[in-house]
Amino acid sequence: MAVGVFDSGLGGLTVLGALTRRLPDIPFVYFADSLHAPYGVRDADDIFHLTCAAVERLWDEGCDLVILACNTASAAALRRMQETWLPADKRVLGVFVPLIEALTERQWGDNSPPREVAVKHVALFATPATVSSRAFQRELAFRAIGVDVEAQPCGGVVDAIEAGDEILAEALVKSHVEALKRRMPRPEAAVLGCTHYPLMQETFQQALGSDVTVFSQADLVAESLADYLRRHPDMLGAGQASRFLTTGNPESVSLRATKFLRHSIRFDQA
Repeated sequence: MAVGVFDSGLGGLTVLGALTRRLPDIPFVYFADSLHAPYGVRDADDIFHLTCAAVERLWDEGCDLVILACNTASAAALRRMQETWLPADKRVLGVFVPLIEALTERQWGDNSPPREVAVKHVALFATPATVSSRAFQRELAFRAIGVDVEAQPCGGVVDAIEAGDEILAEALVKSHVEALKRRMPRPEAAVLGCTHYPLMQETFQQALGSDVTVFSQADLVAESLADYLRRHPDMLGAGQASRFLTTGNPESVSLRATKFLRHSIRFDQA
């Protein structure tokens, strides 16, 4: 009954933590493609092929349902995977839609026509690949009209977090917020469009100001998955054990992950 969780690196652990709190009886297999991280500077074809390879590895672990806990993969690869590659008996879900449903105050699975919403000015902070894909704007347009989105590519933030350099990560976040506010001085809401960024949420909030509502994804994705599994219990795969897998050096990734979450995590070789 295992569910797969994929990220290019360690950021998806923020989503995994929320998933395990919300669904404590389900084993999750986490796959970090640390060898090829970060994805945010890669082109769409590269991201697609790397993501497909990771998902296939999670299928081998008995995970018929895989969550792309990576905004870059969700933005650059998910639609192509679903339209051209995914077998009928497997499912791959992304992390954008639950966030946009929360932003637009929609219930899970509400597919009614787009309508006006309360929030009119939204700041999006994401990797360069996610920003260039315009996937967030495309998904938002399915659900809301009249929303101005200003997107800021946050180069270097993922690298700093993965390296454990909090001082550099904080400096980069402040710089990116300043750059966005020069173009959108008064955003009403900010979207942290990368699963690494919740680790810097306090820095984002301080730089944006207390009057800006900051949306991050972990708890929203967890609630969305719980709802999905209520409706599709047959998508739980045959896997029985929780595991952490990486394409990188397991010892090094385990040390970084333990520092990252402040409790012990042991990765195995994928």
